Amino acid sequence: MKIDKEEIKQLIEKQLSIVERKMYSLKELTGAIAPDDAIGRVSRMDAINNKSVNEAALRQSEAKLKKLHYALDHLNDADFGLCIDCKAPIPPGRLVLMPESRKCVRCAQK
Repeated sequence: MKIDKEEIKQLIEKQLSIVERKMYSLKELTGAIAPDDAIGRVSRMDAINNKSVNEAALRQSEAKLKKLHYALDHLNDADFGLCIDCKAPIPPGRLVLMPESRKCVRCAQK
């Protein structure tokens, strides 16, 4: 099955838009928690915990954004769609679901 690079490009661009919107929201949620907020000790601890969870989600989103940009920049490379470990073709279904994938399923599970 041949990879439809135009379809992959459209999916990457769509995912870029989604990830960028998510990052915008997460950046707002990871702002500093003012010590003078009268939210109570337990509520403040919850707010700090939620902030750290959102910071982790933001880091994951930043990593995905970087991978998506890489995939978009290298879409027309001769080796796009080939596993970087075993050089076997990455199944088109995997590329459609995860266009930033650089490994086939077998190598990704190692």
